[in-house]
Amino acid sequence: MLEFRLLGPLEAARDGAPLALGGQKQRGLLAALALRARVVVSSERLVDDLWGPEPPRTAATSLQNLVSQLRKLLGPDVLVTRAPGYVLDLPPDAVDVERFERLVADARAAEPEERVRLLRGALELWRGEPLPELAYTIFGEGEIRRLEELRLAAVEERVEAELALGRHASVIAELEPLVRANPLRERPCGQLMVAFYRSGRQADALQAYQDLRRALVEELGIDPSPSLQALQRAILRQDDTLVPGVRDDEVEVDHYDDVAQALLAGRVVCVLGHGVWEEPVEEGAAAQLATRFGLERNGGLSRLAQLVALRQGLGPLYDELHDAFAPQRSPGPVHTFVASLPAALRKAGSKNPLLLTTQYDNALERALAAAGESYDVVAYVAAGRDRGRFLHVAPGGVSRVIDVPNTYAELSLDRRPIVVKLHGQADPGEARELESFVVSEDDYIDYLAQSEIANLVPVTIAAKLRRSHFLFLGYPLREWHLRVFLHRIWGQERVAYRSWTVQPGPEPLERECWRQRGVELIDSLLPDYVDGLAKRLRERAPATG
Repeated sequence: MLEFRLLGPLEAARDGAPLALGGQKQRGLLAALALRARVVVSSERLVDDLWGPEPPRTAATSLQNLVSQLRKLLGPDVLVTRAPGYVLDLPPDAVDVERFERLVADARAAEPEERVRLLRGALELWRGEPLPELAYTIFGEGEIRRLEELRLAAVEERVEAELALGRHASVIAELEPLVRANPLRERPCGQLMVAFYRSGRQADALQAYQDLRRALVEELGIDPSPSLQALQRAILRQDDTLVPGVRDDEVEVDHYDDVAQALLAGRVVCVLGHGVWEEPVEEGAAAQLATRFGLERNGGLSRLAQLVALRQGLGPLYDELHDAFAPQRSPGPVHTFVASLPAALRKAGSKNPLLLTTQYDNALERALAAAGESYDVVAYVAAGRDRGRFLHVAPGGVSRVIDVPNTYAELSLDRRPIVVKLHGQADPGEARELESFVVSEDDYIDYLAQSEIANLVPVTIAAKLRRSHFLFLGYPLREWHLRVFLHRIWGQERVAYRSWTVQPGPEPLERECWRQRGVELIDSLLPDYVDGLAKRLRERAPATG
C-alpha cells in the first residue's frame, strides 16, 4: 500500500518502507499530483507549478522525463497518463492531507469531547513544517501557506472545544505562544482572553486585547473586530455569560421567574425559528430541492432555492416548497407551549400574545386551534403585485392586504392572539392564493432592503414590537438569515427591553453576538426549557389571576 506524507518533509512509502525520491523537481511533481489525488492535472498546469510563469523551452520534455522516472518508482497503475495531463490514482486517505481534512470535517459535527479527540488525531499527522523542500518555489509557497492555515484553524477549533469542556486553565500554555506567533490573528487572542478570564486573570485578559489592538493599529491601521471589542467590554463588566453556562434542569430558577412574570404581564413577544423542530423541515426541503432538480447539497435551503429560481423559475420552486411545507405536521412541544399562552395570559388579566415565526408551515396555527383558540394571521407577501406588504387572514379565512399600516384597525390583541409569519407561508388550500416564501438569497436581499418591519405592519403590532421583551425559541446564530430578521426588527439598535434566547451548547462568541443585541442566552434544550417555563407559569398563575 502506498502512502504519501506532505504534512512535514515530503515522504512516500510502500507497505511502510520509504521510497527513494529524486531531486527537487521530481519531489515537486509528486507533491503537485498528490495534493490533487484522483484529479487529472494538465501538463500546462504542472509546467507552471514546477517552472513558474516563464518556463524554459525544454520544460514539456523535462516534464515527460520526470513523469517517466516517477512512474517507475510508483508503478504504471498509480501514475496514469490521462488527457490533458496526468493523474495520481490513489485510494482515499493514501495522502495524509486528505486524512487530516476528513478528520477536521468529522470533528465539526461532533460533540466537544469527540471533537477534541478527532482534532487531536488530525494534528498528530503533522511532522513539522509542510513541504520545506519546496519553500522557495512559487507552487510550494502557495501550498505551504494553505496547509499552515488549515493546521492553525484546526488548532483553534480544538481549543474552542477544550474551552467548551471547561479546560480553560490547560489551554493557556498553548495559546500564549500561538498568539505571539500570530499577533494579528483575532480568534486565538479571543480564546486566550476567555481562558484568562475564566482562570481569574482578568488583567491578563485585558492586556491580551490591548496587545492585539496595538499590533492591528500599527501594522494595518485598523481596530479589532466588533465581536472582539464586545468580548473586551464583557470582561470589563465581568459578564456572567463568559463562564460556562448551566444546562437543561440546571437553568436558574430566578430566570424562569423573570420570564414567567413578564409573560403573564403580557409584555413578551415569542419568536419561533426552524430549531423548534427536532428535525427541521427546512433541511428536508433542501434535500427535496436537490433531489428533484439534480443539485449538489452545497449550502442550505436559501442557496438551493436561489439556484432553482434562476434555472427553473418561481413556479417549479413554489411547487416543491408547497409539497415540503403545506402537509400538516403534529405540533411539537414548543408549538404546544406557545399555544397555551393566550389562555394563561387572559386568566392573568393580560391581553392575548403576539407570536412571531419565520416558519412557513402551519404547525403553530394547528396548535392554537387544538387549544381552542381563534387567531389572526399576518403573513409577509414575497411575490406578486403585493410584494413587500403584509396580508391579514382573519379567522374565517377572509384575507386582506395591509396597504396603509398606520390606519389599519382590523387587528387587536384584546380580541385574539396574532400570528405574524415574517417569511411568508405555505397555503394548504388547492388554489394556493395566499402562498409566498422569503426563501431564496434574492428574497432575503430584497427583504433586508425594505424598511423596518414596524413600518409595514399595523400600528397595534408595531407598538407591541417596540415595547416588549422577546423570547427567541429555535434560533441558532449560525443561521445567517436570523441576522436579516434582527436587522428588520431593530436595525442596528439593541433591544430596548430585556430579552432571552434559548440555545443548547453555545460557544463564547455566540453569547457575545447575542449580548451585542442585548439578548440573554440560556443554555438549555428547547423541550426541557419550555417544560420548565410552563411549570413556573402554572405555579405563578393563581397568584396573579
